[in-house]
Parts: sequence; structure tokens; C-alpha cells
Amino acid sequence: MQATLEQALKLGLREEEFEKIKEVLGRTPNFTEAAMYSVMWSEHCSYKNSIKWLKTLPRDGAKLLVKAGEENAGLVDIGDGWGCVFKIESHNHPSAIEPFQGAATGVGGIHRDIFTMGARPIAALNSLRFGKVDNPKTRWLIKGVVKGIGHYGNCFGVPTVAGEVYYESCYQTNPLVNAMSVGVVRVGQTVSATSHGEGNPVYIVGASTGKDGIGGASFASADINENSAESLPSVQVGDPFEEKKLLEACLEMIPTGALIGMQDMGAAGITCSTSEMSAKGEHGMIIHLDKVPTRQDNMKPWEMLLSESQERMLIVVKKGRESEVQAIFDKWDIHCEEIGVVTKDTNLKYYMNGELVADVPAESLVLGGGAPVYEREYSEPAYFQEINKFNPESIPVPADLKGVAYELIQLPNIASKHWIYDQYDSMVGTGNTHTNAPSDAPVVRVHGSDKALAVTTDCNSRYVFADPYKGAMIAVCEAARNIVCSGAQPVAITNCLNFGNPYNPEVYYQFVHAIKGMGAACLKLDTPVTGGNVSFYNQSEDGPVYPTPTIGMVGVMESLDQKMTLGFKHAGDAIYLLGLNTDDINCSEYLHHLCGVTHSPAPHFDLEEEFTLQQGILRLIGEKLIKSAHDISEGGLFACLLESAMVNGLGFSVHTDKNVRKDATLFGEGQSRVVVTVNPDLSAMFEAELKGIPFSRIGHVNAKKEICIDEEHWGYVGDWKQAYDGALEKMLTA
Repeated sequence: MQATLEQALKLGLREEEFEKIKEVLGRTPNFTEAAMYSVMWSEHCSYKNSIKWLKTLPRDGAKLLVKAGEENAGLVDIGDGWGCVFKIESHNHPSAIEPFQGAATGVGGIHRDIFTMGARPIAALNSLRFGKVDNPKTRWLIKGVVKGIGHYGNCFGVPTVAGEVYYESCYQTNPLVNAMSVGVVRVGQTVSATSHGEGNPVYIVGASTGKDGIGGASFASADINENSAESLPSVQVGDPFEEKKLLEACLEMIPTGALIGMQDMGAAGITCSTSEMSAKGEHGMIIHLDKVPTRQDNMKPWEMLLSESQERMLIVVKKGRESEVQAIFDKWDIHCEEIGVVTKDTNLKYYMNGELVADVPAESLVLGGGAPVYEREYSEPAYFQEINKFNPESIPVPADLKGVAYELIQLPNIASKHWIYDQYDSMVGTGNTHTNAPSDAPVVRVHGSDKALAVTTDCNSRYVFADPYKGAMIAVCEAARNIVCSGAQPVAITNCLNFGNPYNPEVYYQFVHAIKGMGAACLKLDTPVTGGNVSFYNQSEDGPVYPTPTIGMVGVMESLDQKMTLGFKHAGDAIYLLGLNTDDINCSEYLHHLCGVTHSPAPHFDLEEEFTLQQGILRLIGEKLIKSAHDISEGGLFACLLESAMVNGLGFSVHTDKNVRKDATLFGEGQSRVVVTVNPDLSAMFEAELKGIPFSRIGHVNAKKEICIDEEHWGYVGDWKQAYDGALEKMLTA
């Protein structure tokens, strides 16, 4: 039966898209075919409103082993015959409706992207955004999301080594849940998501197919509203133990050489995997849907094609090697069912009990093929006028700076997140070196090699809201600064671009200028973009979320001897501030949450200053002239000093610059600044090596475990730590 325009519109297709489908097929599609196009041409799968700008990002680099978008995840050469596979993706809408399963399946899905390429995941990270902590719904969302991440990651057996959490009212209805996975593989042993070779059998392996997740890609391509709870069937259900078996079976199968290609079934399920593999290999497939193992009886063809049930892979096997593959999956007690065959022509033909239910050209469905590409209008946001009105002189310097600092370190964006990360297993696999010796970016061993990886996720979305171009540059540079301060060389990024509705010209302006800023920073730092994810429609009736281009970055360390930690080491060590100290309180936590200023410019940032600083930090670490390094970010200099002091319970005595307003010195978030400690005997040599980096010697580490600012006693580190450690937990368990 032919699909009607009314049905197509309900599926999420636009009228012009429905007409284009008719042109492609030379006829009106049936309902099953229209449903397939609706998910493959959704924003989530096709990137139809973003791909034009994504293609402008720097995607080439000496260490890249595949180009951006070629495979399920980025692949970089880390030396010694090893490659690193990594990617970050969103699971925002599902987590807003069902936080536990939404977050859990986000973790499962990103790990599958890694091992479908033949790599073993060794680290997980996340980036989370929620509304106000004192809101009961926010607390429910946080608890569900954290439990989901912890449950899936802990059971699957990959350590969660890093993350970030921010709380702002704009995320109240639409939280952001971004999950990142990092894996390693021997160079030359990767698997491609492709299909070719007429007559080669096609298998579905892993879990049975159910009705969970049907239309999930379309669900992710719409605004959140009061009726979104009705879309609960669009949220997938995960089983980490099934995924663990699937991982081991896939990694055991790859060395046999029996495999042509493999693709995980994420968004759009069987439709996506069959079409993308076929389009890449320039072949087609015949698929028998009645051979697909199902969890529910009497599933309709379109339900099977659109289901996003988790823990499933599509594999193409060399003809004649079927028994080898079957034996491996039988050993792991996993479904391995032959459901079709590769064909010479490039169409996908789906049958149900012998009846042809869909016949479509593979290439017409996919990104880079027939999927539509749009260029949206954009205009400068009206709220920029409010930002430009801000005058820092309108904010008086507080008389009680100690009291302000005490409030500041208990803000939810700054206070310890231990209530969250204590629920994650960070040590499984024995690769994480971060727990006992924290650094700005966690450092993970590559077993079987001297190499180590520094990994991080970063984005201050308030900066991007204030200035999308500069804010996105800062996000990239903050990630790189964390990698550098840990002793590693940044090599590449992945991104998760979370924005509102792209049909809103002001939202699209944010997106376009964030892409431009990201590209400029990546070019300067030589950290090409390996791929990632675009998540539009993150908004509710209250408006869009802050533009949040989350950066996932990987750096390479030749050996763990290069690792630099953030904690103060010895009493008497000199404390230096590297970078410019400016009269800048713009966009700071202090200004926003304690002074109540919602609109101010992005903080001071200069890309050349940043590049010079990062090169210098790496040089100083390599020459072993510093004993600790910690970058200044949220909370400013005071938060940075306190975090370094708390690691080993040492105190600090510092003085401030009388030519700079004191609240800006202590709480301002001007960029491109790092606090380092130096053996005083090496100070002259250290200063000689700074080579153009602005610096000031601001004090020393003290053994009395006290904090002294401009010779004023501010109490003891232990008391501050107690407040810092307990603040968020009190808010969440109140």
C-alpha cells in the first residue's frame, strides 16, 4: 500500500522530501519504505542541517589513519604499532524521558562504535548538563543518569575515568548526556563498516530485536515538550552483560580473517546498518526479515527495520567461512543468524515470509549519498545587545573576599563531583593512573606498550553562549590545556555538538560560528577533527539550551615518566602563575552565580597566547623543571590553588597584584593561564625557559596546611576541603 503525504509528515518527513523520495524510486513509496527514509533522512542520521558546515572543519593530519566520517569512530596512530579509536555521542532526548536507560544505552552504543572497528575499549568519559540542583526533577534526572552510566560501564568492564558536570537553568527540561569511549587496536587489524562480494552471507549477531527504540532517530530530531513522555517506547533498553559477550565474540572473530565488514546497529537499526554498509561497498543486499530473532511476536516489517534494540551487529562474512564464525558466537551463547546475502546490484530488498516489503537504492538513504543537504539562514542573536551592555565597573569588589571564596567553592559547577564519580568503577582493567595521582586529564596505560593516553571532555557552554566563535575556541583549547598539563601531546578531537532547533536563525548562528571557532583552534593546535555527533533540537517551550559543542580530546604520552600531576608536592616550592593576569571577571562562576549577572562577554582569550603557553608547558615538563601543573578554569585562580593544595593536604601563601582588581585575580576566568610549582633552587633556570610566556611568582607552598592571601589567614585546607567535598552531595540528597 502506498504511503500518503499525511503519513510521511507524521513520520517526520517534509513535503519536499516526500516528493524527492518519489523521484528516487520512480513511484510512491509504501509505508515501510517511507518509514525507512524518515529515520535515515532525520537530522540524527543524515546531518542534513549541519553537514555543509561540518565539512569545513580540519579533518586531515599526519596521525590520522582514517578520514573523518569514513568509519564509526576516529582512528589515530599513537606509535609502537598501536592505534587509538575514539568517539563521543549524545543520548540527550532518551535521557530526558527515561534517565537510567537513556544514559545506559548511550554508554553501550558508544562502546559498540569502538569495538565494531576492532578496538578494545579501555576508557569511558562523559559530559553532563542538568538544570538547577534544587529542582526535584533535576535531582531525579541526575540520579537516574548517573546510575545508568555506572550500571552499564561497571558491568561492561570499562573504567569511567573522566567527565564534567554543569548545572544551568537552561538545561532544566532538556538535559545533555554525552558519552565518549576510547579504545586501542593494533594498526592493520581494524575492521571497516562495509559490504561487498556478491553472494557473501549477511548475519545479525547479538541480542534479539524488539520494539524498544523504534523511531529513536526521529525522536532525537524533535524538540522536547510536555507530550514527549508519550515517546517512551523510543527509549532503548540495554543489557551490558550481553554487550560484554558480544565484544569478546567480535574481537575473537576478527583475527580469523573470515570477516568482510561489521557495523553496529545504533540509530535506525537494521535500516541504517544495511544501507550504510551497502552504500560504502557499492553493493546491495537481500534481507529476509522473518529470519531476524525477535523478542516479540508478530512484529511488522517497518518495526523490525526501525527498531534500535541494543547489543546488535550486522556482519558480512566471506562465503565458505560461515561455520568458523558460527562456532565463535555459539561459544559465547550469542545469536548469529544468517538473514541475507550481498548482491551485485546496489538496491536493498527486504522480504517478509517471501513477500517483498521494501526495495530501495542503498545510496539514496545515506549521508553523503541521496540524503538531503540544507543550508539554513542565520542571524546574530538579539541577546548579544544585552551582553555588550555589561560594564565590569558596575560590580564592586566585595569587602569579604574570603566569604565569597567559601561560597564559590561550594557552587555545584565547582564543588567536588565525588558523589557522582564514586558510583563509577574507575579502576577496572588496571589502566587508569588518575585515582592516586590526579592530573588535569586522566592518563590511561596502553597495555603491551610504553605508551599512555591522556583523555578529556571539555566545554564551558556559558562562554559559547556569550561568544560562539571565541567560546568554541576556548573549548578546544581548554581540552588541549588539560592534556598538555598532564604531560601529553594533543593529537586529535571528536566533538558532540549540542544545539537548539536549527530552523531558529539565532540558534543556527550559534552553530555556524561555533564550528568556525572550533576549526580555527584545531588548525592552530594541529588537532584535527576525527568525527563526532550533532545533536540539534535541544530545547523546550522555555527555549534552547546553551550552545554546547563538547570536545573530546586524546593526547599521547611516550611513557608514564612524562606524566605531570596537579597536586602540590613539597613545602617551600615556589608557586608561579603562567599567563596574563587581567581585570577580567566576564562570564565567570563568580559573576554569574554570586553576582547574578546572566549576560556578559566571554573571558579574555587569545589563540596565539594559548599556543605559546601550551608549547612552553610541554617543554618545561619535558625538561623536568616543574613539579605540578594545573590550569585555571571555572572558579579562577583561587579554585585552582585550592584543588592543587587538597591533593596532598599542603597549604599555600600567595600575594595578589595590586594593579588588578582583587576579585578578578582570585575568581576571574581569563584563559591561557596555568599554575605551576617549582623547586626554588631551579627558579632561575625555570624562568629562563619561559621564552615569551608572561609569568609572575605569586607565592609558595606551605607545610602548615593553611591558606594565606596577601598575608591574611584564610583558614586551613582541611576545612575548605570538607566544604568543597560535601556541597554537591548535600544538594542532591536534601
